[in-house]
Amino acid sequence: MGRPHRSRKSADAATVHRLNESRRALLHEIDNAKFSWFHVKIAFVSGAGFFTDAYDIFAITIVSIILGYLYGSVDPAPGPSLDSASHRTLSPTKQDLGIKIATPAGVLVGQLLFGWLGDVLGRKRIYGIELLVIMVATFGQALCAPAMAIDFLNVLIFWRFVMGIGIGGDYPISAVISSEFSSVHIRGRVMAAVFANQGWGQLSATLFSFIIVAAYKHSFLNDPPADVFRSLDQVWRLIIGLGCVPAAIAIYFRLTIPETPRFTMDIERNIRQARNDVDVLLSQDETYTVDHDAIDQRVQARKATRSDFTTYFSKWENLKVLIGTSYSWFALDVAFYGLGLNSSIILSAIGFGSQSNSSMPGAEIIYNALRNLTLGNLILSVAGLVPGYWVTFLLIDRWGRKPIQFMGFSVLTILFLVMGLAYDKLKSSSGGKIAFVVLYCLANFFENFGPNTTTFIVPGEVFPTRYRATAHGISAASGKFGAVIAQVAFQWLKDVGGPTGSNKFLGHILEIFAFFMLTGILSTMLIPETKQQTLEVLSNESQDEFIQGLRLTNVSIPLPV
Repeated sequence: MGRPHRSRKSADAATVHRLNESRRALLHEIDNAKFSWFHVKIAFVSGAGFFTDAYDIFAITIVSIILGYLYGSVDPAPGPSLDSASHRTLSPTKQDLGIKIATPAGVLVGQLLFGWLGDVLGRKRIYGIELLVIMVATFGQALCAPAMAIDFLNVLIFWRFVMGIGIGGDYPISAVISSEFSSVHIRGRVMAAVFANQGWGQLSATLFSFIIVAAYKHSFLNDPPADVFRSLDQVWRLIIGLGCVPAAIAIYFRLTIPETPRFTMDIERNIRQARNDVDVLLSQDETYTVDHDAIDQRVQARKATRSDFTTYFSKWENLKVLIGTSYSWFALDVAFYGLGLNSSIILSAIGFGSQSNSSMPGAEIIYNALRNLTLGNLILSVAGLVPGYWVTFLLIDRWGRKPIQFMGFSVLTILFLVMGLAYDKLKSSSGGKIAFVVLYCLANFFENFGPNTTTFIVPGEVFPTRYRATAHGISAASGKFGAVIAQVAFQWLKDVGGPTGSNKFLGHILEIFAFFMLTGILSTMLIPETKQQTLEVLSNESQDEFIQGLRLTNVSIPLPV
């Protein structure tokens, strides 16, 4: 009587062993796949989202100045004339802060929400939804207008918060998809290429702003005041509205990307469908099909539950990695967004975009200020931001993630300290201003050839598949929490010791940034080096018996009569 039972158990054990071997073979094929056009497609489709994200986030640096001319409440010379408008700004602690903090706050929510959904529902199932959210919110911003019943700027803040939720969703899902589809020897470069589109997006925001402002030069300098105000209103709406274009291009391709084989195997526990997905990757066949018979190959494996999550992260070797990725991103974004969203203020403070001739007509002052600020931001992007991303791309799989992050935080500590301590002296002469801009460009360069890129890559590699998107979302949300704090602190501190608009405390703010960069050096020690290692090795879990048994799926279901 016992022999058939033992025979069945032996057969089940043999099947489980065979399925574990099949899983290992599939992972080996993914980890050793040659670079193909499928990887290019992943980088392009994921990168298009980051292009859109950065464009939408950083376009506000110029738009906030224009909104100040049109709707600002800080007006030393009240009146509807262009002369008074040229001195008008958004209220620093209310209007300007609200406009700049809304998107990072929404991003924080989106990163947590979409990170969790990416592990629960799957990467493919929600990929593209975030771009739809961004497009709707961008149209909402471009089309919103003043009304008697509602405050215009509050409506704009609402739409920027909604847009932030969509942008936040892009971080964990794009990171995980590019990570899980990439082979070991190119994973760093694929993820770096995806994230480098942030630089192109930021550059495009400043370039298009410069072009649009230049296109309206005749209107600014020759039209009557009413038409100049109309032109200003059109300029900021065009700058914001163009953010829809790359999202519209990418959305179809996102909806057609297959589910990652790792999610199919480890979360859906569907070995046969994972085999089909791997064939798509290796054969470069663009046709993605779902095998409806694949349910017969479902297995039992580790499942994402609250208790399992607690058990996994209660181990110090796993918790310290989450702390390291989260705090490193937090420390970096304090400075990255503290500078990035306030670059126009900093350039104006050192005299780069100042209205030097107060006898100029108001319209000419406005045009010169916008032209100088867009040009200054363009220089910062070309000289520092974009090159930093691509130097990381070239070296990430040779140097490794941890050395680049450690080096970046170290150099940034020194740069911010020098900029802060010498701030007053540097801005007092034309040569000093040039030196400050050079240091600013170097800071931008080493943010991106450093922790800004690696804090995105590492969380997409070091956690198990069932928590990879969630943990990446937690890490990224920690960064945006730092961005929110940076905006609040920047607006409250920048005028300490002087009148409103004096930017008296800017040098000390740079010193505070240096402190956070120093703490980033310490948190980098908590993360492992991920270069040339498989995602399964990095997860700190044994893969020998990952599949634990078979699920009963061959159950006959009576058809309805």
